[in-house]
Amino acid sequence: MNGSAADRLRRLRWVLTALFTTMNAIGLIVLAWIVIDEDASRGIAETTASLDRVTAAVSRQVGYDGGVVSFALVNSDELNNGCPQFAILPGGAQTFRPHFSNRTCVPMDTGVLNGLAADAIRTGGLVEGYQQGTDGRSVLVRAQPLLNPSGKYLGAVVAVADLTGTQSAHTRFVLLVVGGCVLLIAVLGFAGHLLSGRSIRPAAAALQEQEVLLAETAHDLRSPVAALRALAETAQANPDQRAALLPRTVQLASDMGSIIDSLLVRARLAAGVEQLHLQPVWLDQLVTDIAESTHTGGAQVTVTAAPTKVNADPTLIRRAVGNLLDNAVRYGRQPGAEAIVHITVYGGTVTVADHGPGIDPSTAADAFDRFSSTGGSSGLGLSIVRWVAQAHGGVLSVYNADEGGAIFELRFPQAA
Repeated sequence: MNGSAADRLRRLRWVLTALFTTMNAIGLIVLAWIVIDEDASRGIAETTASLDRVTAAVSRQVGYDGGVVSFALVNSDELNNGCPQFAILPGGAQTFRPHFSNRTCVPMDTGVLNGLAADAIRTGGLVEGYQQGTDGRSVLVRAQPLLNPSGKYLGAVVAVADLTGTQSAHTRFVLLVVGGCVLLIAVLGFAGHLLSGRSIRPAAAALQEQEVLLAETAHDLRSPVAALRALAETAQANPDQRAALLPRTVQLASDMGSIIDSLLVRARLAAGVEQLHLQPVWLDQLVTDIAESTHTGGAQVTVTAAPTKVNADPTLIRRAVGNLLDNAVRYGRQPGAEAIVHITVYGGTVTVADHGPGIDPSTAADAFDRFSSTGGSSGLGLSIVRWVAQAHGGVLSVYNADEGGAIFELRFPQAA
C-alpha cells in the first residue's frame, strides 16, 4: 500500500469531497437544465399566445362584401396600433390591396410575409415559424388563412412578434441560474469537505491514538529495556553477581509492566473503548490509603487531609495520585538527601509538595508533555495525571515553592 495511514485518510477525505460534490453537481445541472428549458418554453408560449390573440381577433374583423375586402373594423381596433404587428395579405388567393398594421415593431420583407400567407392558404391551416427581420432581429411569425362567406380562401393574416426581449430575458435567466449553480456547487464542495472531515474524524482520532500509544511505548520503554539488557549482559558475564542483580532485574520488569499498563489504560479510555466509572469518592480517604500503601523507599511522606468528596473514577484517581507521589519520591530530593514529600487534600484539591530542585519556570509549561522530562520529572507519569484531570473536568498545575521544591496541584470538581 502506498503512503502512510494518515496520507490514505487525507486522500479518502478528498475522494469523499469529490464524490459528494460531483453527485450534487450532477443533480444541480439536471435541475438547472430543466428550469432553463421551462423558462425558454414559457417565453415562446407567451409570445405564441400573443400572436394567436392578434390573428384570431383580426380574422374576425376582416369584412367581405360583394367581392370587396374591407378593413374598416381592423383600422378601428387598438391592435392595429400595437405590437405584435400584423399584415393581411392575399397570398395569391385573390387580388386586394394588402393591409399592414400602423406600427412597425420589426421591419420585415413583404415578400417573406406574403410567402407565409401563401403557405397558410395552400395547407389550409396555421403556419408558424422563426424568421429574421430586415435588421437581423429574430422574430416568431404566425399565419392564419382567411375564408370568404362562400368558404373559399381570400388571403391570410400574418402576425409578427419580436423575440429580442424574450431572448434577452431568457439569457439573463440562464446567466443567473448558471451563476447560482456555480456558487452553490462551490458551497457544496466546501460543505462536503467539512462533512467528509467529520466522517473520518473517528478513524483519524483512532489512528492518532494508535500513533501516540506506539510513540509513548517506544519512548518510555527504551530506558528500562536498555537497563534490563545491561543487567542481563552483566549477569551473563559475571555469574557470581547474578544473585545481587536479580532483584534489580525484577524491579525493572515490574516498572516496565506498570508503564505498559498505564499506556494501555490511557489509550483505551481516550479511544472510547472504556468509559469513566464515576461515583462519589472520599478523596481524603483515597489519598491517605495511596500514601500508606505506596512503597516510598525510605522517603518521608506526610498527609494532611480534610474530608472532601468528588465524583470520580477511583481507579484513575488512584493512578494519578500514585504517579504524582512516585514522581515526588523519585525526583523531589536534594542530592545526597532522602525525599521529603507532603500531601494535602482539601476542597477537591490534592497538593503534592517536595523538597527537590523544583521546576525551571521557562519549561514549566512543557512539564506535562508526554515526552518531556523537566527537572528530572517523568514525562509519561505527569502526562497521564494531566489526562486524568481533564477527563474529570479538573486541572493539573505546577509551580515552585518559595522555600524550594515543586508543588503539584490536582484539582477536581467537588460533589454536590
